[in-house]
Amino acid sequence: MDNLRDLEPHIICLGSHPGIIQSMLDYHYCLGQEKSPVEAIVGTNRKQERYFWGHHEIVIPVYRDLTAVPVHLRSKANVMLLVQSARRVLSGMQAASDALPNLALVNIFAEQVPEAHALLIGSLAREHKVLVAGPASVGLLLPGSLKLGAIGGTEYPQLVSAGIFAPGNTAVVSTSGGMVNELIHVVTRSGSGISFALALGGDRYPITDPAEAMLLAQADKQTERIVYFGELGGEDEYRIAELLKDGSVSKPVIAYIAGSVAELFPEPPQFGHAKAMASSQSETAAAKKAVLREAGAQVVDVFKDIGSLLGDNTSSVESQSHRPIQARRRRLIMSRLSGETNGEVQLLGKDLLATVNESSIASLYLSLLLGMTVDQPKIVAFTDYILRLLVDHGPYVSGAVNTAIAARAGKDLPSSLAAGLLTIGPRFGGAVNAAAAAWLSGVDNGTSAKSFVSSFTAQGGIIPGIGHKKYRIDVPDPRVTAIVDNFAGNTNNDRYLHFGRQVETVTTAKKGNLILNVDGAIAAVMLDLLESELGYTPEQLQELVDIEFFNALFIASRSVGLMAHYLDQRRHDEGLFRLSEEDVSYIP
Repeated sequence: MDNLRDLEPHIICLGSHPGIIQSMLDYHYCLGQEKSPVEAIVGTNRKQERYFWGHHEIVIPVYRDLTAVPVHLRSKANVMLLVQSARRVLSGMQAASDALPNLALVNIFAEQVPEAHALLIGSLAREHKVLVAGPASVGLLLPGSLKLGAIGGTEYPQLVSAGIFAPGNTAVVSTSGGMVNELIHVVTRSGSGISFALALGGDRYPITDPAEAMLLAQADKQTERIVYFGELGGEDEYRIAELLKDGSVSKPVIAYIAGSVAELFPEPPQFGHAKAMASSQSETAAAKKAVLREAGAQVVDVFKDIGSLLGDNTSSVESQSHRPIQARRRRLIMSRLSGETNGEVQLLGKDLLATVNESSIASLYLSLLLGMTVDQPKIVAFTDYILRLLVDHGPYVSGAVNTAIAARAGKDLPSSLAAGLLTIGPRFGGAVNAAAAAWLSGVDNGTSAKSFVSSFTAQGGIIPGIGHKKYRIDVPDPRVTAIVDNFAGNTNNDRYLHFGRQVETVTTAKKGNLILNVDGAIAAVMLDLLESELGYTPEQLQELVDIEFFNALFIASRSVGLMAHYLDQRRHDEGLFRLSEEDVSYIP
Protein backbone atom coordinates (compact mmCIF):
# COMPACT_ATOMS: atom_id res chain seq x y z
CA MET A 1 0.00 0.00 0.00
CA ASP A 2 2.90 2.37 0.69
CA ASN A 3 4.15 1.79 -2.86
CA LEU A 4 0.69 2.51 -4.28
CA ARG A 5 0.46 5.75 -2.31
CA ASP A 6 3.73 6.88 -3.91
CA LEU A 7 2.42 6.25 -7.43
CA GLU A 8 1.48 9.14 -9.65
CA PRO A 9 -1.60 7.40 -11.05
CA HIS A 10 -1.92 7.04 -14.80
CA ILE A 11 -5.18 5.19 -15.34
CA ILE A 12 -6.40 3.33 -18.41
CA CYS A 13 -10.05 2.26 -18.44
CA LEU A 14 -10.75 -0.99 -20.24
CA GLY A 15 -14.38 -0.40 -21.15
CA SER A 16 -16.41 2.66 -20.23
CA HIS A 17 -18.55 3.36 -17.17
CA PRO A 18 -19.15 7.14 -17.13
CA GLY A 19 -20.43 7.28 -13.54
CA ILE A 20 -17.40 5.51 -12.11
CA ILE A 21 -14.91 7.37 -14.28
CA GLN A 22 -16.40 10.76 -13.38
CA SER A 23 -16.31 9.92 -9.68
CA MET A 24 -12.61 9.08 -9.96
CA LEU A 25 -11.94 12.38 -11.72
CA ASP A 26 -13.94 14.29 -9.12
CA TYR A 27 -12.04 12.69 -6.25
CA HIS A 28 -8.61 13.48 -7.67
CA TYR A 29 -9.68 17.02 -8.56
CA CYS A 30 -10.90 17.56 -5.00
CA LEU A 31 -7.50 16.42 -3.73
CA GLY A 32 -6.00 19.40 -5.58
CA GLN A 33 -4.30 17.45 -8.34
CA GLU A 34 -3.50 19.47 -11.44
CA LYS A 35 -4.60 17.12 -14.21
CA SER A 36 -6.78 14.12 -14.87
CA PRO A 37 -5.21 10.78 -13.94
CA VAL A 38 -7.37 8.97 -16.55
CA GLU A 39 -5.27 8.79 -19.70
CA ALA A 40 -7.40 6.69 -22.05
CA ILE A 41 -10.53 4.58 -22.48
CA VAL A 42 -10.31 1.38 -24.50
CA GLY A 43 -12.90 -0.66 -26.31
CA THR A 44 -15.90 1.56 -27.07
CA ASN A 45 -17.17 2.70 -30.46
CA ARG A 46 -16.44 6.35 -29.86
CA LYS A 47 -13.34 8.39 -30.62
CA GLN A 48 -13.47 10.30 -27.36
CA GLU A 49 -15.61 10.80 -24.28
CA ARG A 50 -16.34 14.03 -22.42
CA TYR A 51 -15.97 14.41 -18.66
CA PHE A 52 -15.56 17.17 -16.12
CA TRP A 53 -12.29 18.06 -14.51
CA GLY A 54 -13.64 20.24 -11.78
CA HIS A 55 -15.86 22.76 -13.56
CA HIS A 56 -14.27 22.43 -16.99
CA GLU A 57 -15.03 19.79 -19.59
CA ILE A 58 -12.16 17.63 -20.80
CA VAL A 59 -11.87 15.02 -23.52
CA ILE A 60 -10.51 11.55 -22.81
CA PRO A 61 -9.36 9.71 -25.97
CA VAL A 62 -10.90 6.35 -26.81
CA TYR A 63 -9.01 3.55 -28.59
CA ARG A 64 -10.34 0.35 -30.16
CA ASP A 65 -7.94 -1.88 -28.19
CA LEU A 66 -4.83 -1.61 -26.02
CA THR A 67 -2.44 -1.98 -28.95
CA ALA A 68 -3.93 1.18 -30.49
CA VAL A 69 -3.09 3.22 -27.39
CA PRO A 70 0.04 5.32 -28.08
CA VAL A 71 3.24 3.74 -26.78
CA HIS A 72 4.02 6.63 -24.42
CA LEU A 73 0.63 6.19 -22.71
CA ARG A 74 1.02 2.44 -22.43
CA SER A 75 4.49 2.77 -20.94
CA LYS A 76 3.40 5.09 -18.13
CA ALA A 77 0.03 3.45 -17.37
CA ASN A 78 0.21 1.89 -13.89
CA VAL A 79 -3.46 1.56 -12.90
CA MET A 80 -6.37 0.00 -14.80
CA LEU A 81 -10.13 0.11 -14.30
CA LEU A 82 -11.64 -2.95 -16.01
CA VAL A 83 -15.36 -2.46 -16.54
CA GLN A 84 -15.90 -4.80 -19.48
CA SER A 85 -18.38 -7.69 -19.34
CA ALA A 86 -17.52 -10.84 -17.40
CA ARG A 87 -16.80 -12.88 -20.52
CA ARG A 88 -14.17 -10.36 -21.65
CA VAL A 89 -12.35 -9.94 -18.35
CA LEU A 90 -9.75 -12.66 -18.95
CA SER A 91 -8.86 -11.48 -22.45
CA GLY A 92 -8.69 -7.92 -21.11
CA MET A 93 -6.26 -8.91 -18.36
CA GLN A 94 -4.15 -10.91 -20.80
CA ALA A 95 -3.98 -7.95 -23.18
CA ALA A 96 -3.08 -5.61 -20.32
CA SER A 97 -0.31 -7.94 -19.15
CA ASP A 98 1.23 -7.78 -22.62
CA ALA A 99 0.67 -4.09 -23.35
CA LEU A 100 1.17 -2.32 -20.00
CA PRO A 101 4.65 -3.07 -18.62
CA ASN A 102 4.29 -0.89 -15.50
CA LEU A 103 0.83 -2.02 -14.44
CA ALA A 104 0.59 -2.23 -10.64
CA LEU A 105 -3.11 -2.12 -9.76
CA VAL A 106 -6.37 -3.31 -11.37
CA ASN A 107 -10.02 -3.12 -10.39
CA ILE A 108 -12.30 -5.73 -12.02
CA PHE A 109 -15.87 -4.47 -11.74
CA ALA A 110 -17.77 -7.28 -13.52
CA GLU A 111 -19.35 -10.04 -11.48
CA GLN A 112 -19.87 -13.70 -12.33
CA VAL A 113 -16.53 -14.02 -14.09
CA PRO A 114 -16.13 -17.72 -14.99
CA GLU A 115 -14.24 -19.44 -12.20
CA ALA A 116 -11.66 -20.93 -14.55
CA HIS A 117 -10.99 -17.43 -15.87
CA ALA A 118 -10.61 -16.03 -12.36
CA LEU A 119 -7.97 -18.65 -11.55
CA LEU A 120 -6.03 -17.78 -14.71
CA ILE A 121 -6.25 -14.08 -13.86
CA GLY A 122 -4.86 -14.85 -10.42
CA SER A 123 -1.85 -16.55 -12.00
CA LEU A 124 -1.31 -13.55 -14.28
CA ALA A 125 -1.54 -11.15 -11.34
CA ARG A 126 1.04 -13.07 -9.33
CA GLU A 127 3.35 -13.43 -12.33
CA HIS A 128 3.31 -9.71 -13.07
CA LYS A 129 3.08 -8.61 -9.41
CA VAL A 130 -0.19 -6.75 -9.93
CA LEU A 131 -2.65 -6.11 -7.10
CA VAL A 132 -6.15 -6.95 -8.34
CA ALA A 133 -9.40 -5.98 -6.63
CA GLY A 134 -12.20 -8.21 -7.87
CA PRO A 135 -13.92 -9.68 -9.76
CA ALA A 136 -17.16 -8.02 -8.65
CA SER A 137 -15.27 -5.30 -6.78
CA VAL A 138 -16.09 -1.61 -6.43
CA GLY A 139 -12.39 -0.89 -6.09
CA LEU A 140 -9.63 0.43 -3.87
CA LEU A 141 -9.42 3.72 -1.96
CA LEU A 142 -6.23 5.30 -0.63
CA PRO A 143 -7.42 8.56 0.95
CA GLY A 144 -5.33 11.51 -0.14
CA SER A 145 -3.75 9.49 -2.95
CA LEU A 146 -6.01 7.34 -5.13
CA LYS A 147 -9.60 6.31 -5.78
CA LEU A 148 -9.97 3.42 -8.21
CA GLY A 149 -13.52 2.35 -8.99
CA ALA A 150 -16.90 3.25 -7.53
CA ILE A 151 -15.68 2.86 -3.94
CA GLY A 152 -16.54 5.81 -1.70
CA GLY A 153 -19.41 6.93 -3.92
CA THR A 154 -20.09 8.00 -7.50
CA GLU A 155 -21.48 11.48 -6.80
CA TYR A 156 -19.63 14.49 -5.43
CA PRO A 157 -21.93 14.85 -2.37
CA GLN A 158 -21.26 11.18 -1.54
CA LEU A 159 -17.51 11.74 -1.62
CA VAL A 160 -17.86 14.70 0.73
CA SER A 161 -20.16 12.93 3.18
CA ALA A 162 -17.86 9.90 3.27
CA GLY A 163 -14.98 11.98 4.64
CA ILE A 164 -12.32 10.28 2.51
CA PHE A 165 -10.06 13.13 1.42
CA ALA A 166 -7.64 12.90 4.35
CA PRO A 167 -5.87 9.64 5.30
CA GLY A 168 -6.48 7.93 8.64
CA ASN A 169 -5.28 4.86 10.50
CA THR A 170 -8.01 2.23 9.92
CA ALA A 171 -8.04 -0.25 7.03
CA VAL A 172 -11.41 -1.41 5.71
CA VAL A 173 -11.53 -4.82 4.01
CA SER A 174 -14.86 -6.08 2.69
CA THR A 175 -16.17 -8.91 0.55
CA SER A 176 -19.21 -6.74 -0.25
CA GLY A 177 -19.04 -3.69 -2.49
CA GLY A 178 -22.16 -2.12 -1.01
CA MET A 179 -21.07 -2.66 2.56
CA VAL A 180 -17.57 -1.30 2.03
CA ASN A 181 -19.06 2.18 1.67
CA GLU A 182 -21.12 1.69 4.83
CA LEU A 183 -17.96 0.69 6.68
CA ILE A 184 -16.12 3.73 5.34
CA HIS A 185 -18.84 5.98 6.78
CA VAL A 186 -18.74 4.17 10.12
CA VAL A 187 -14.96 4.54 10.35
CA THR A 188 -14.72 8.17 9.27
CA ARG A 189 -17.48 9.16 11.70
CA SER A 190 -15.48 7.56 14.48
CA GLY A 191 -12.75 10.13 13.91
CA SER A 192 -10.01 7.68 12.99
CA GLY A 193 -10.24 7.93 9.20
CA ILE A 194 -9.34 5.43 6.50
CA SER A 195 -5.79 4.25 5.78
CA PHE A 196 -7.10 2.25 2.84
CA ALA A 197 -10.37 0.58 1.83
CA LEU A 198 -10.43 -2.51 -0.36
CA ALA A 199 -13.51 -4.23 -1.78
CA LEU A 200 -12.37 -7.77 -2.50
CA GLY A 201 -15.39 -8.75 -4.60
CA GLY A 202 -18.11 -11.28 -4.03
CA ASP A 203 -17.24 -13.87 -6.69
CA ARG A 204 -16.14 -17.32 -5.60
CA TYR A 205 -12.48 -16.71 -6.42
CA PRO A 206 -11.43 -13.11 -5.72
CA ILE A 207 -7.93 -12.47 -7.03
CA THR A 208 -6.93 -10.89 -3.71
CA ASP A 209 -8.53 -12.96 -0.97
CA PRO A 210 -9.33 -11.80 2.59
CA ALA A 211 -6.19 -13.36 4.12
CA GLU A 212 -3.96 -11.59 1.58
CA ALA A 213 -5.78 -8.32 2.29
CA MET A 214 -5.09 -8.77 6.01
CA LEU A 215 -1.39 -9.21 5.29
CA LEU A 216 -1.45 -6.04 3.18
CA ALA A 217 -2.96 -4.16 6.12
CA GLN A 218 -0.42 -5.66 8.53
CA ALA A 219 2.46 -4.52 6.31
CA ASP A 220 1.00 -1.03 5.81
CA LYS A 221 2.77 1.51 8.03
CA GLN A 222 -0.23 3.83 8.01
CA THR A 223 -2.69 1.18 9.23
CA GLU A 224 -3.13 0.71 12.97
CA ARG A 225 -6.29 -1.42 12.99
CA ILE A 226 -8.47 -3.36 10.57
CA VAL A 227 -12.24 -3.45 10.11
CA TYR A 228 -13.37 -6.53 8.23
CA PHE A 229 -16.73 -7.41 6.67
CA GLY A 230 -17.17 -11.05 5.66
CA GLU A 231 -20.01 -13.33 4.68
CA LEU A 232 -21.11 -16.90 5.10
CA GLY A 233 -19.66 -19.34 2.59
CA GLY A 234 -16.07 -20.37 1.96
CA GLU A 235 -13.28 -20.73 4.51
CA ASP A 236 -11.44 -17.41 4.24
CA GLU A 237 -12.08 -16.53 7.87
CA TYR A 238 -10.30 -19.71 9.00
CA ARG A 239 -7.15 -18.54 7.22
CA ILE A 240 -7.53 -15.11 8.83
CA ALA A 241 -7.80 -16.84 12.21
CA GLU A 242 -4.57 -18.72 11.53
CA LEU A 243 -2.81 -15.44 10.73
CA LEU A 244 -4.05 -13.95 13.98
CA LYS A 245 -3.00 -16.98 16.00
CA ASP A 246 0.52 -17.25 14.61
CA GLY A 247 1.11 -13.49 14.88
CA SER A 248 1.31 -12.82 11.13
CA VAL A 249 -1.46 -10.30 11.75
CA SER A 250 -0.91 -8.55 15.07
CA LYS A 251 -2.93 -5.39 14.50
CA PRO A 252 -6.39 -5.23 16.12
CA VAL A 253 -9.18 -6.65 13.95
CA ILE A 254 -12.87 -5.73 14.25
CA ALA A 255 -15.02 -8.13 12.27
CA TYR A 256 -18.64 -8.63 11.24
CA ILE A 257 -19.80 -11.73 9.37
CA ALA A 258 -23.09 -11.38 7.50
CA GLY A 259 -25.55 -14.22 6.91
CA SER A 260 -26.65 -15.45 10.35
CA VAL A 261 -30.24 -15.48 9.08
CA ALA A 262 -29.36 -18.36 6.73
CA GLU A 263 -29.32 -20.72 9.69
CA LEU A 264 -33.09 -20.24 10.10
CA PHE A 265 -33.75 -21.99 6.77
CA PRO A 266 -33.96 -25.78 6.43
CA GLU A 267 -31.80 -25.62 3.26
CA PRO A 268 -28.86 -23.18 2.91
CA PRO A 269 -30.00 -20.21 0.76
CA GLN A 270 -27.85 -18.53 -1.89
CA PHE A 271 -27.24 -14.87 -1.04
CA GLY A 272 -26.44 -12.15 -3.56
CA HIS A 273 -22.78 -13.02 -4.10
CA ALA A 274 -21.63 -16.21 -5.78
CA LYS A 275 -19.56 -17.11 -2.73
CA ALA A 276 -22.22 -16.32 -0.12
CA MET A 277 -23.71 -19.72 0.58
CA ALA A 278 -22.85 -22.06 3.43
CA SER A 279 -22.55 -25.58 2.04
CA SER A 280 -21.48 -26.98 5.44
CA GLN A 281 -21.70 -26.07 9.11
CA SER A 282 -18.13 -24.72 9.08
CA GLU A 283 -19.11 -22.16 6.43
CA THR A 284 -21.96 -20.63 8.43
CA ALA A 285 -21.70 -17.13 9.82
CA ALA A 286 -21.89 -18.46 13.39
CA ALA A 287 -18.98 -20.84 12.91
CA LYS A 288 -16.84 -18.15 11.34
CA LYS A 289 -17.57 -15.64 14.07
CA ALA A 290 -16.63 -18.22 16.68
CA VAL A 291 -13.27 -19.04 15.09
CA LEU A 292 -12.39 -15.36 14.70
CA ARG A 293 -13.27 -14.63 18.33
CA GLU A 294 -11.13 -17.54 19.45
CA ALA A 295 -8.21 -16.14 17.42
CA GLY A 296 -8.49 -12.75 19.14
CA ALA A 297 -10.58 -10.63 16.76
CA GLN A 298 -13.30 -8.35 18.10
CA VAL A 299 -16.40 -9.80 16.46
CA VAL A 300 -19.76 -7.99 16.59
CA ASP A 301 -23.11 -9.68 16.08
CA VAL A 302 -24.90 -6.47 15.06
CA PHE A 303 -23.42 -4.29 12.32
CA LYS A 304 -24.06 -0.98 14.10
CA ASP A 305 -21.94 -2.14 17.04
CA ILE A 306 -18.81 -1.59 14.94
CA GLY A 307 -19.26 2.13 15.50
CA SER A 308 -19.38 1.70 19.28
CA LEU A 309 -16.02 -0.07 19.20
CA LEU A 310 -14.51 2.71 17.08
CA GLY A 311 -16.06 5.73 18.83
CA ASP A 312 -18.15 8.47 17.22
CA ASN A 313 -17.03 11.93 16.12
CA THR A 314 -19.12 13.05 13.16
CA SER A 315 -17.47 16.49 13.02
CA SER A 316 -14.26 14.88 11.77
CA VAL A 317 -15.95 14.21 8.41
CA GLU A 318 -17.07 17.77 7.98
CA SER A 319 -13.68 19.19 8.89
CA GLN A 320 -11.81 17.53 6.00
CA SER A 321 -10.75 20.20 3.52
CA HIS A 322 -10.85 19.66 -0.22
CA ARG A 323 -11.18 21.64 -3.43
CA PRO A 324 -14.95 22.07 -3.84
CA ILE A 325 -17.04 21.41 -6.95
CA GLN A 326 -19.98 23.71 -7.61
CA ALA A 327 -22.91 23.09 -9.95
CA ARG A 328 -21.79 22.40 -13.50
CA ARG A 329 -23.45 21.94 -16.84
CA ARG A 330 -22.44 19.89 -19.84
CA ARG A 331 -22.00 22.03 -22.93
CA LEU A 332 -23.99 21.24 -26.06
CA ILE A 333 -21.02 21.69 -28.39
CA MET A 334 -17.30 21.16 -27.88
CA SER A 335 -14.85 22.97 -30.16
CA ARG A 336 -11.10 22.62 -30.55
CA LEU A 337 -11.04 25.49 -33.03
CA SER A 338 -12.50 28.64 -31.56
CA GLY A 339 -14.49 30.15 -28.75
CA GLU A 340 -14.58 33.05 -26.34
CA THR A 341 -12.55 33.66 -23.21
CA ASN A 342 -13.72 36.56 -21.05
CA GLY A 343 -15.65 37.89 -24.04
CA GLU A 344 -12.62 37.81 -26.38
CA VAL A 345 -12.74 35.61 -29.50
CA GLN A 346 -10.06 32.92 -29.51
CA LEU A 347 -8.94 31.07 -32.62
CA LEU A 348 -6.67 28.02 -32.42
CA GLY A 349 -5.69 28.81 -28.85
CA LYS A 350 -4.77 32.46 -29.39
CA ASP A 351 -6.44 35.82 -29.65
CA LEU A 352 -8.21 36.09 -33.02
CA LEU A 353 -6.04 38.91 -34.34
CA ALA A 354 -2.85 37.22 -33.18
CA THR A 355 -3.74 34.04 -35.06
CA VAL A 356 -4.74 35.97 -38.17
CA ASN A 357 -1.60 38.12 -38.14
CA GLU A 358 0.66 35.09 -37.80
CA SER A 359 -1.03 32.93 -40.45
CA SER A 360 -1.22 32.80 -44.22
CA ILE A 361 -4.56 31.83 -45.71
CA ALA A 362 -3.19 28.35 -46.47
CA SER A 363 -1.81 27.76 -42.98
CA LEU A 364 -5.04 29.04 -41.46
CA TYR A 365 -7.19 26.82 -43.68
CA LEU A 366 -5.04 23.77 -42.98
CA SER A 367 -4.88 24.44 -39.24
CA LEU A 368 -8.65 24.79 -39.01
CA LEU A 369 -9.28 21.66 -41.08
CA LEU A 370 -6.88 19.60 -38.94
CA GLY A 371 -7.91 21.19 -35.64
CA MET A 372 -4.34 22.15 -34.70
CA THR A 373 -1.84 24.87 -35.51
CA VAL A 374 0.17 23.94 -38.60
CA ASP A 375 3.09 26.11 -39.67
CA GLN A 376 5.50 23.63 -41.30
CA PRO A 377 6.52 25.43 -44.53
CA LYS A 378 6.33 22.52 -46.98
CA ILE A 379 2.84 21.28 -46.13
CA VAL A 380 1.57 24.88 -45.92
CA ALA A 381 3.07 25.61 -49.37
CA PHE A 382 1.43 22.46 -50.74
CA THR A 383 -1.94 23.50 -49.31
CA ASP A 384 -1.55 26.96 -50.83
CA TYR A 385 -0.81 25.42 -54.21
CA ILE A 386 -3.77 23.00 -54.05
CA LEU A 387 -6.18 25.75 -52.98
CA ARG A 388 -5.15 27.74 -56.07
CA LEU A 389 -5.07 24.71 -58.35
CA LEU A 390 -8.60 23.51 -57.53
CA VAL A 391 -10.36 26.87 -57.40
CA ASP A 392 -12.10 26.42 -60.77
CA HIS A 393 -12.28 24.02 -63.70
CA GLY A 394 -14.50 25.91 -66.07
CA PRO A 395 -18.28 26.43 -66.38
CA TYR A 396 -18.79 22.90 -67.78
CA VAL A 397 -18.66 20.82 -64.59
CA SER A 398 -21.82 19.97 -62.67
CA GLY A 399 -21.09 22.21 -59.67
CA ALA A 400 -20.61 25.29 -61.83
CA VAL A 401 -23.66 24.45 -63.97
CA ASN A 402 -25.90 24.05 -60.93
CA THR A 403 -24.63 27.29 -59.44
CA ALA A 404 -25.22 29.18 -62.69
CA ILE A 405 -28.74 27.80 -63.12
CA ALA A 406 -29.66 28.76 -59.56
CA ALA A 407 -28.19 32.23 -60.07
CA ARG A 408 -30.20 32.77 -63.26
CA ALA A 409 -33.32 31.65 -61.39
CA GLY A 410 -32.80 34.63 -59.09
CA LYS A 411 -31.62 32.65 -56.08
CA ASP A 412 -29.33 34.32 -53.56
CA LEU A 413 -25.61 33.60 -53.15
CA PRO A 414 -25.84 31.03 -50.29
CA SER A 415 -28.59 29.09 -52.09
CA SER A 416 -26.74 29.07 -55.41
CA LEU A 417 -23.49 28.04 -53.74
CA ALA A 418 -25.31 25.24 -51.93
CA ALA A 419 -26.82 24.06 -55.24
CA GLY A 420 -23.33 23.70 -56.67
CA LEU A 421 -21.83 22.09 -53.58
CA LEU A 422 -24.62 19.51 -53.47
CA THR A 423 -23.31 17.98 -56.71
CA ILE A 424 -19.98 17.07 -55.08
CA GLY A 425 -19.74 13.32 -54.74
CA PRO A 426 -17.99 10.27 -56.16
CA ARG A 427 -18.30 11.55 -59.76
CA PHE A 428 -17.41 15.16 -59.10
CA GLY A 429 -14.99 16.46 -56.51
CA GLY A 430 -15.12 13.48 -54.16
CA ALA A 431 -12.30 11.51 -55.74
CA VAL A 432 -9.53 13.09 -53.63
CA ASN A 433 -10.81 11.51 -50.44
CA ALA A 434 -11.57 8.23 -52.17
CA ALA A 435 -8.06 8.14 -53.62
CA ALA A 436 -6.56 8.85 -50.19
CA ALA A 437 -8.56 5.93 -48.79
CA ALA A 438 -7.32 3.67 -51.59
CA TRP A 439 -3.61 4.59 -51.26
CA LEU A 440 -3.76 4.35 -47.47
CA SER A 441 -5.41 0.93 -47.57
CA GLY A 442 -2.99 -0.42 -50.16
CA VAL A 443 0.14 0.74 -48.35
CA ASP A 444 -1.08 -0.11 -44.85
CA ASN A 445 -2.08 -3.65 -45.88
CA GLY A 446 1.11 -4.25 -47.85
CA THR A 447 -0.91 -4.98 -51.01
CA SER A 448 0.98 -5.24 -54.29
CA ALA A 449 -0.08 -2.84 -57.04
CA LYS A 450 -1.09 -5.73 -59.27
CA SER A 451 -3.34 -7.27 -56.58
CA PHE A 452 -4.72 -3.83 -55.77
CA VAL A 453 -5.77 -3.27 -59.39
CA SER A 454 -7.14 -6.80 -59.69
CA SER A 455 -9.39 -6.29 -56.68
CA PHE A 456 -10.98 -3.24 -58.29
CA THR A 457 -11.24 -4.96 -61.69
CA ALA A 458 -12.96 -7.99 -60.16
CA GLN A 459 -15.63 -5.73 -58.71
CA GLY A 460 -16.01 -3.77 -61.92
CA GLY A 461 -15.14 -0.56 -60.11
CA ILE A 462 -13.20 2.53 -61.13
CA ILE A 463 -9.96 3.12 -59.22
CA PRO A 464 -10.19 6.58 -57.61
CA GLY A 465 -7.27 8.81 -58.55
CA ILE A 466 -6.61 6.93 -61.78
CA GLY A 467 -7.65 7.95 -65.32
CA HIS A 468 -8.11 11.10 -67.44
CA LYS A 469 -10.08 11.88 -70.59
CA LYS A 470 -7.41 14.11 -72.15
CA TYR A 471 -4.01 13.18 -70.76
CA ARG A 472 -2.13 9.92 -71.30
CA ILE A 473 1.06 8.26 -70.15
CA ASP A 474 2.86 9.82 -73.14
CA VAL A 475 1.08 13.17 -72.69
CA PRO A 476 1.27 13.71 -68.90
CA ASP A 477 -0.98 16.03 -66.95
CA PRO A 478 1.11 19.15 -66.23
CA ARG A 479 -0.66 19.63 -62.88
CA VAL A 480 0.46 16.19 -61.69
CA THR A 481 4.00 16.90 -62.90
CA ALA A 482 4.06 20.18 -60.97
CA ILE A 483 2.76 18.55 -57.78
CA VAL A 484 5.35 15.76 -57.91
CA ASP A 485 8.27 18.00 -58.90
CA ASN A 486 7.60 20.54 -56.15
CA PHE A 487 6.36 18.46 -53.23
CA ALA A 488 7.79 14.93 -53.46
CA GLY A 489 10.99 13.92 -51.68
CA ASN A 490 9.55 13.42 -48.20
CA THR A 491 11.10 11.64 -45.23
CA ASN A 492 8.73 8.67 -45.49
CA ASN A 493 10.24 7.90 -48.93
CA ASP A 494 7.02 9.11 -50.58
CA ARG A 495 5.48 5.72 -49.91
CA TYR A 496 1.93 6.74 -50.81
CA LEU A 497 2.98 8.52 -54.00
CA HIS A 498 5.22 5.57 -54.83
CA PHE A 499 2.27 3.20 -54.43
CA GLY A 500 0.11 5.41 -56.66
CA ARG A 501 2.83 5.36 -59.32
CA GLN A 502 3.07 1.55 -59.09
CA VAL A 503 -0.68 1.31 -59.64
CA GLU A 504 -0.31 3.66 -62.61
CA THR A 505 2.29 1.32 -64.12
CA VAL A 506 -0.18 -1.57 -63.96
CA THR A 507 -3.18 0.39 -65.30
CA THR A 508 -1.40 2.17 -68.15
CA ALA A 509 -0.15 -1.18 -69.41
CA LYS A 510 -3.83 -1.88 -70.10
CA LYS A 511 -4.84 1.55 -71.39
CA GLY A 512 -2.71 4.65 -71.93
CA ASN A 513 -5.04 7.17 -70.30
CA LEU A 514 -5.33 5.27 -67.00
CA ILE A 515 -2.72 7.54 -65.45
CA LEU A 516 -2.35 8.93 -61.94
CA ASN A 517 -4.58 11.97 -62.20
CA VAL A 518 -4.57 15.18 -60.21
CA ASP A 519 -6.95 13.83 -57.56
CA GLY A 520 -4.74 10.80 -57.01
CA ALA A 521 -1.59 12.91 -56.89
CA ILE A 522 -3.04 15.37 -54.39
CA ALA A 523 -4.21 12.54 -52.14
CA ALA A 524 -0.87 10.70 -52.28
CA VAL A 525 1.33 13.72 -51.64
CA MET A 526 -0.90 15.04 -48.84
CA LEU A 527 -0.71 11.62 -47.14
CA ASP A 528 3.08 11.70 -47.44
CA LEU A 529 3.29 15.25 -46.06
CA LEU A 530 0.95 14.56 -43.15
CA GLU A 531 3.05 11.53 -42.22
CA SER A 532 6.45 13.18 -42.79
CA GLU A 533 5.82 16.74 -41.65
CA LEU A 534 3.22 16.27 -38.90
CA GLY A 535 3.96 12.72 -37.73
CA TYR A 536 0.52 11.32 -38.47
CA THR A 537 0.14 7.57 -37.93
CA PRO A 538 -1.81 5.31 -40.32
CA GLU A 539 -4.62 5.25 -37.75
CA GLN A 540 -4.75 9.04 -37.65
CA LEU A 541 -4.66 9.21 -41.45
CA GLN A 542 -7.55 6.75 -41.59
CA GLU A 543 -9.52 9.02 -39.26
CA LEU A 544 -8.93 11.92 -41.68
CA VAL A 545 -10.26 9.75 -44.49
CA ASP A 546 -13.28 8.77 -42.43
CA ILE A 547 -14.22 12.39 -41.73
CA GLU A 548 -13.55 13.46 -45.38
CA PHE A 549 -10.67 15.81 -44.67
CA PHE A 550 -9.28 15.35 -48.18
CA ASN A 551 -12.58 16.37 -49.76
CA ALA A 552 -12.58 19.45 -47.52
CA LEU A 553 -9.56 20.76 -49.45
CA PHE A 554 -11.49 20.54 -52.71
CA ILE A 555 -14.64 22.09 -51.23
CA ALA A 556 -12.74 24.96 -49.58
CA SER A 557 -11.10 25.87 -52.85
CA ARG A 558 -13.97 25.20 -55.27
CA SER A 559 -16.43 27.20 -53.13
CA VAL A 560 -14.58 30.34 -54.25
CA GLY A 561 -14.89 29.29 -57.88
CA LEU A 562 -18.60 28.52 -57.53
CA MET A 563 -19.23 31.90 -55.92
CA ALA A 564 -17.34 33.49 -58.78
CA HIS A 565 -19.64 31.75 -61.28
CA TYR A 566 -22.67 33.00 -59.31
CA LEU A 567 -21.43 36.58 -59.42
CA ASP A 568 -20.55 36.21 -63.10
CA GLN A 569 -24.10 35.08 -63.94
CA ARG A 570 -25.65 37.85 -61.90
CA ARG A 571 -23.56 40.39 -63.80
CA HIS A 572 -24.78 38.95 -67.14
CA ASP A 573 -28.38 38.87 -65.86
CA GLU A 574 -29.61 36.65 -68.71
CA GLY A 575 -32.72 35.57 -66.89
CA LEU A 576 -34.17 32.15 -66.17
CA PHE A 577 -32.32 29.22 -67.74
CA ARG A 578 -34.49 26.82 -69.70
CA LEU A 579 -33.65 23.93 -72.02
CA SER A 580 -35.11 23.99 -75.53
CA GLU A 581 -36.72 21.09 -77.36
CA GLU A 582 -33.45 20.58 -79.25
CA ASP A 583 -31.62 20.01 -75.97
CA VAL A 584 -33.82 17.09 -74.93
CA SER A 585 -34.18 13.73 -76.64
CA TYR A 586 -37.77 12.74 -75.99
CA ILE A 587 -38.37 9.00 -76.24
CA PRO A 588 -42.13 8.22 -76.07
